[in-house]
Amino acid sequence: MRTAIVIPGHSRRGRDGVYRISAACLGLVREAERIAELTPVDAVVFSGWARAGGPPEAVQMRSAWRGPDTELVVEPSASVTAENASRTVPLLVERGISRAVVVCAPFHVYRTRFFFSRLYEARGIEAEFHVAQVATDFRALAWELAAAAVCRRQLRAARAELAGVGP
Repeated sequence: MRTAIVIPGHSRRGRDGVYRISAACLGLVREAERIAELTPVDAVVFSGWARAGGPPEAVQMRSAWRGPDTELVVEPSASVTAENASRTVPLLVERGISRAVVVCAPFHVYRTRFFFSRLYEARGIEAEFHVAQVATDFRALAWELAAAAVCRRQLRAARAELAGVGP
């Protein structure tokens, strides 16, 4: 069984106006490194876009990777969790990945599970979820509560996007 670790990105704007991966996102990368040290993986997939023209979250996460030598894959266009899931599906399928360990923050696990389990399992990819113990705050909780309102619409859009992608 070929296995990948998938990390959805998250960034925050610094005082200089540049968006960089958040401390929590860096914590997800560190947790993924730990998992990759303990369990053989065939690839690590970083997913996340570039806000305001800066480097994509996925590229920043790949640059921060200090884990074992494995294939590092960048998906630089996803701006929401549904897109993290849908836009990593083709990358996993083309690599013959049948199991994905999705690493996420505590408050994010509910939406992550909602999207990734539906979109991955429809393509024969077993999705497991690993909640990293990273610092969260009220803003993260508020964001998750607000984002829950659009989950069904985003899932429909993600499914439509995948409808045009091979098996």
